[in-house]
Amino acid sequence: MTQDTTLQFANLDASKLEAVVETMLLAAHADGEFSPEERAVLARTVESLTEGQLPQTKFTQLVERIAKSEESTRPQRIAYIKERLPDMATRVGALALAIRVTASDGLIRTTERELIAELAEGLGVDADLAADMVAGVR
Repeated sequence: MTQDTTLQFANLDASKLEAVVETMLLAAHADGEFSPEERAVLARTVESLTEGQLPQTKFTQLVERIAKSEESTRPQRIAYIKERLPDMATRVGALALAIRVTASDGLIRTTERELIAELAEGLGVDADLAADMVAGVR
């Protein structure tokens, strides 16, 4: 039996929505590159998935705020994400979106795989489920 990893953005409050976006941004930065083109694509994707709840201007503000928090370690940021996503379904959905971000260029690099494993562990998502999710995006 497979687990549904679809995340319903319309049902998320602002804090949870920001935590999901932060998860996606961590994934986007995992390989050390986050070009303006990638940022624009991610912003459009988030705006579309949120059905306008997070327009591009707010997304840009969120990205800037998160960038300022990069002084925090990745484990600290993941712990804070987990705190804002108390239910497992939302955590699994956020992880699924992060995996899609890492796979968007057609290749999941070692650094991205490491982040996925770290996210799964930090969010309390079963490692086998995370591995199945990665295998499913290829």
